[in-house]
Amino acid sequence: MRYVSTRGQSPAQDFAGVLLAGLAPDGGLYMPETWPHFSHADLRHLRGLPYAELAARVIAPFTGDAVPFATLQALCRDAYAGFRHPATIPLVQLGPNLWALELFHGPTLAFKDLAMQLLGRLFDHVLRQHGRRITIVGATSGDTGSAAIEACRGRAAIDIAILHPAGRTSEVQRRQMTTPDAGNVLNIAVDGNFDDCQDLVKAMFADAAFRDQMRLSAVNSINWARIAAQIPYYIASALAVGAPEREVVFAVPTGNFGNVLAAWAARRMGLPVARLTVASNRNDILARFLADRDMSVRDVEPSLSPSMDIAISSNFERLLFELLGRDPVLTAEIMTGFRATGRMDVPEAAWRRARTLFDGFRLDDEGTTAEIARLHIECGYLADPHTAIGIAAARAHPCGPLPTIAAATAHPAKFPDAMQHATGVRPPLPAHLADLYDRQERFSTAPADLAQVQSVIRAFVSRNSP
Repeated sequence: MRYVSTRGQSPAQDFAGVLLAGLAPDGGLYMPETWPHFSHADLRHLRGLPYAELAARVIAPFTGDAVPFATLQALCRDAYAGFRHPATIPLVQLGPNLWALELFHGPTLAFKDLAMQLLGRLFDHVLRQHGRRITIVGATSGDTGSAAIEACRGRAAIDIAILHPAGRTSEVQRRQMTTPDAGNVLNIAVDGNFDDCQDLVKAMFADAAFRDQMRLSAVNSINWARIAAQIPYYIASALAVGAPEREVVFAVPTGNFGNVLAAWAARRMGLPVARLTVASNRNDILARFLADRDMSVRDVEPSLSPSMDIAISSNFERLLFELLGRDPVLTAEIMTGFRATGRMDVPEAAWRRARTLFDGFRLDDEGTTAEIARLHIECGYLADPHTAIGIAAARAHPCGPLPTIAAATAHPAKFPDAMQHATGVRPPLPAHLADLYDRQERFSTAPADLAQVQSVIRAFVSRNSP
C-alpha cells in the first residue's frame, strides 16, 4: 500500500513513512493510493470475530508490508486487552432502529483510545525497525491529548508534546492530560482556542528546519494511521445489526471530521452505508456546508461539548480530494484559498456529490441539555454532551426501517457538571481514575505564538535527548 498527498507535491510513501511523517511536507494529508475492497463475502467472514481480530484484518491492507500480519494481530490484541468491556465496543439499543455504539471503554474514556492505543504500539514497532526516535506534537480540543499521552507515555523512543486551549476543556479532560507522571510527556496550555493550537502544530510541520531537528510526527487525525484504526468499529457495529445483508446509517458527532471520515472510508471499502449524518454543536461549519455550501470560518464559541469546539475541520480536505476526483492541483488551490480568505470555494458539483451521502445537523447547548435529560428519562441512558448530539442527529434524520447507529464518543463522567445539570446525576469516574482530582498536574503555559511554543518544545526535547 502506497500513500499520496492530497496536494500532490510530496513523494508517495509506504505505511511506515506515513505513520512517522503525519502531515505531508507539501501541507497536504496522506490518502491511500488505491482503496482496498471488501466484498459481501469478505464482510460476512468478519462477523462474530473478537474485536481485536476483526480490527487486524480490516487494517492489514493499509499497513501492507510495513507491519507483518502476525505482528499486527499481536499489536491489536495488546491494544484492546485493557478495555473495560468484554465486547470492546458494545452496542446499546435505544429504540426500534436506533443504537448507541459505545466507544469510550478504553483507558481515557473516549473514542480516541481505539486508535491511540494501537498507534502507540505501531510507533514502537516501526521505530525499533528503523532505529529512530521521534517527537510527537499534537493539538487537542479535549480527548485526543489524554488518549495520545496514555498511549505514548513511558515509550523509550518517543517524546510527546500536546497543546491544549487553556480553559477550554472540561476539568476531567485537562487533568487526564496533565497528571501522568512520565518524563517523555509535555503539556502546553495555549492562550487561545483549539484552532490556534492546530495552526501551531501545522506551522511546526511546515517549518522544515524545526521539523527535521525535532524529528516531528503527529497523532492528530491528520495522521492517516488514526483514520485507519477507526474504520474497524464501523464495520464491526454494522455487521452486528445486519450488514452486509442490509444497509446501515451512522450519526457521528464530529468537529475535525476524522471520525465520520472513517465511517465514509468503511463505505468506500464496501460496507453498505446508506447515510452519514454529521452532528455539530453551535460551532457548525460542517452543518452549514452541507446545508448551504457555506464552508466559512467563524469565531469558536465555547460549548458543553468542547471536543467539537472547532472552526476548521482539517480532515475535510481528505473528502474534498475525493469529491474532486482526486485532483491534487484543484485541492491545493481550494485549500490555499481557504487559508487566505476563511471561505472554502467548493464547486457546486462536488457539494452535491457530498449531499448524496451526508446530512448535517446542529444542536446548541440548550438542545443538548434537553436531549441528555430526555435520554435519561425515556431510556435510563446517560449520554455525554457529544453523544447526545449524535443521538439527536440520528432522531432528526430517520431512515425508515434501516438500523441507525449513533457514535457514543465519551463517557458521561468526563462531563459531570453538564450531566448533573441535565439529569441530577453526577456520574462517578471508573475506579482507575477515582483519584484523578487528587493527582498533581504538570503543564507549561504559552501564548499562541509559534516561536515561543517551539522554544518550549525544543528545551523539552533537549532535556530528554540520550
